[in-house]
Amino acid sequence: MLDRITDKFSEITREFSGKNRISEKNIEDAVNEIKVTLLDADVNLRVVRRFVNKTIKEASGEDVLKSINPGQMFIKIVYDKMVSLLGDSRQELELKGPDTVSVILLLGLQGAGKTTAAAKLAKRLQSEGRTPLMAACDLIRPAAVEQLSVLGEQIGIEVYKEDTKNAVKVARNALKYAKKKQYDTLIIDTAGRLQIDQDMMKEIIAVRDAVNPVEALLVADAMTGQNAVEIAETFDKEVSLTGVILTKFDSDARGGAALSLKSITGKPIKFIGVGEKVEDLEPFYPERIASRILGMGDVVSLVEKAQENATQEEAEELEKKIISATFTLEDYLLQFQKMRKMGSIQSLVSMIPGMAGKIGDGDIDEKAIKREEAIILSMTLQERRNHRIVGPPRKKRIAAGSGTSVAEVNRLIKKFDKMRLMMKKIAKNKKLQSQFMAQMGGM
Repeated sequence: MLDRITDKFSEITREFSGKNRISEKNIEDAVNEIKVTLLDADVNLRVVRRFVNKTIKEASGEDVLKSINPGQMFIKIVYDKMVSLLGDSRQELELKGPDTVSVILLLGLQGAGKTTAAAKLAKRLQSEGRTPLMAACDLIRPAAVEQLSVLGEQIGIEVYKEDTKNAVKVARNALKYAKKKQYDTLIIDTAGRLQIDQDMMKEIIAVRDAVNPVEALLVADAMTGQNAVEIAETFDKEVSLTGVILTKFDSDARGGAALSLKSITGKPIKFIGVGEKVEDLEPFYPERIASRILGMGDVVSLVEKAQENATQEEAEELEKKIISATFTLEDYLLQFQKMRKMGSIQSLVSMIPGMAGKIGDGDIDEKAIKREEAIILSMTLQERRNHRIVGPPRKKRIAAGSGTSVAEVNRLIKKFDKMRLMMKKIAKNKKLQSQFMAQMGGM
């Protein structure tokens, strides 16, 4: 989502990094570039003015200009202001203990992704040890109840629904049902409209009053830019929001919503939707997003994603295989599958320090990766574990089974041999490891 703004901020970061001398003119020019970049990203004008004024005031002081490393001091100031803009720190959900039902009310316009967000949030809370129930209270949009029911079945979470058009009744009865069945969390999916109107607001207020939620979260579409801020202000005035879930954060939106919401509304972004799968809901960490924007990467999130998909024992076993050159095509296939669970390759690359903006969508051939995966899947288990036995007849069979050519099978095997040799050398040589990481963006 933040590719365009990250490209520009990365340039500014590289320009100032390591500078032993900067002037007020340098700072003024850089801040003007930042101003243009933020406005181009559809950031609210009031937010841009505050950001620029505070940055210039703090960066023009003698403590910066006469410091040992003024370039890095300036970058630190920009980073701190960016974190403040995004919300200072991670804001957790304010949930009650397991003996009481915590009600989470999801609000928003039609098309923002409330129903999907309800399932994603339920899945995340379930993984954290809570027992959620979802309530289908969007009785306006056709098939909304059915959509939530299908999602609930997919993730193994019950959905409370009734054959009625009275959303308040459904919400009230869902809360009674949650208490009776000893659920500790009730997530209510409410109805939206294409635009804000009084009927929608009256219904939402009535539902809120009926269930007394601990969280009233606005589900906003990141692609709506500054409009998301206006929508948040209106909902907050009527319902008193406690936070925001920003959907489609993985889209090509310019970033204006994420960078404006907290400053204008005072309400924190609590989660971001980063994909279409039910697992693709992440906590919002202002400091990590600020780091990504400035091209510094996000190693913490990258490590967390890796830990979710591989244990310490698996990592150690993989390292042993690499060092001993026993890493096989079966292991290679397994890494493909684990990476896919972690997200798109582009999103993972953006988390590596120094790599933001250096690799575009056109530089990553997803189709070629899928072809390689198809080739390996067309091999027998014996062939995956020992690719040396793959001679001409087997290559012909594998090519036919994967819808590729013998030349592509040959290319994959040669590439795998070279990669395995390189990985073995790097694993055994600390100097090569340093050189490799330097090539990966100065990590």
